Order: sequence, then C-alpha cells, then structure tokens
Amino acid sequence: MESNIKRQLVIIGGAEDRDGDSVILRDFVRRAGGTKAHIVILTAATELPREVGENYIRVFERLGAENTRIIDTETREDASSSTALEAISKATGVFFTGGDQARITSILKDTEIDAAIHKRFSEGIVIAGTSAGAAVMPDKMIVEGDSQTHPRMETVEMGPGMGFLPGVVIDQHFSQRGRLGRLISALILEPAVLGFGIDENTAMVVTDHQIEVIGAGAVTIVDESEATYNNMGEILKDESLAICGAKLHILPHGFKFDLKTRQPILNNVAVPVG
Repeated sequence: MESNIKRQLVIIGGAEDRDGDSVILRDFVRRAGGTKAHIVILTAATELPREVGENYIRVFERLGAENTRIIDTETREDASSSTALEAISKATGVFFTGGDQARITSILKDTEIDAAIHKRFSEGIVIAGTSAGAAVMPDKMIVEGDSQTHPRMETVEMGPGMGFLPGVVIDQHFSQRGRLGRLISALILEPAVLGFGIDENTAMVVTDHQIEVIGAGAVTIVDESEATYNNMGEILKDESLAICGAKLHILPHGFKFDLKTRQPILNNVAVPVG
C-alpha cells in the first residue's frame, strides 16, 4: 500500500544561503508542498532557539510556505507536548536546525516526538536538517571529533543518531573544515560502508535510494565496501589508521548517486563545455 510513498530527506552541510536565491531551502519548501507547505522547525540543537527559529521562519515565509512554526524542546519532557505532537501530525516538512547534534539526540531520541516524526516520514513528509541537523540523520552519528587531521581512532566519537538514513555516516562543513580524516575514522570505527561529507551551502537530497547533490559545493563519498585492508585490529587508540582500496567520489551540483548500487548515476549529466 505504501509503495508509492517517497521517503525524502534534504541533508545540508551547514551555512546554507538564506538571503539570496536560497537554492537549498527553496528545494525543501517545494518538496514539502510549496505554497501549501506546513513546516515545523525543531530547534533542539541550538541554545538560541527563538533567534535561530525565527530566522528560518522568515526564509520559509518569504518562499511562500503556508504555515511555519517552531517547536522548541529544551528538555525531554517538552518532547511529549501535545501541541508539538499536533503540529507534527499536520506537518508536510520538518526542519532540524544546526547547533550541537548531541542535544538533538539527548532531548528527542526515543520520545513521543521522535516516534511521531518517524511515523510521518513513513507517510511521505520531507525531513531536512542542516549542520548538526544533518549529522543526526544516520542511525550512528559523529558526536564530535577533530578536524584537519589524519585518521586515528581517537579522532572521532560516535553515538546513536535519529535513524532516518541508516547504514551510513554523515559529516558536514566538510571541505571548509578539512574533515576527510574524521569521516574515514568514523567509517572504520562504525563500520558503515558509505560515508558522506557535505560541504557548506550544499545538500544531498535523498529520494528513496537515490541521492541528488544541490548547492554551491560538493558531496564527498567514501565507499569502503570493497576496501582490501585496514589496521584497526592492530593499533592503539592514538596510532594512525590505515585503509587500502576504498573508493572516493566527489559529486557537485546536479550529480546523482544510487545507494543500492553504491555508484554515481552518470546518465544525462550536463558536462560544461571548455
């Protein structure tokens, strides 16, 4: 019965344009119903919920969403509020702001709001998140870790995510903060076979098992499903990780990737002339 329902995620690497063309947020609003969109903004990640939430309300209203509202959850008790649950039951899109991803999971995971969002996701609403809101999308997330360093076990701390896109690892602010070593460390520790590093002002839009990249930067994909070697079983925590035979894809705006085949989709790619 649910075979025609698309599962859509808009996973944003942070620092997305909110004042100009707003390509990424525009795409989210369009997918969430355009001028009929009912958008709920979840501010659990931030310590400035009113300021951050109202910034997004301003953008979504400018783009024509019919209804936007903030759900501010400071405690787990807030995550069973009847007004919040009612808002989610009517939402066509849910947006997780940036901040600290550990706050999202500590406040929301395994609460009534969590269950309600997953139920609505299975019914076809669009879930989006930026920065910390992107990090929580997998079932296991990067809680924190060092940037601009080579892979080591101590480079990254993992924890449970919100589970909208299981079996992968996601990192954000990717090329801006030099996080390749951190992503590879997370992949080997997990182990997930696919790692996605999303640049700022860039998003990976997931529709069922297909990803499309939109925005100004790129998505870096590390596929270690056919890696021939890593030394994780032989090293101590502060020693360097080795990995051999992993695949790397770097996909800018307009490129697509298939999660099932773990391959880029290169049909109909417009190749710039010159």
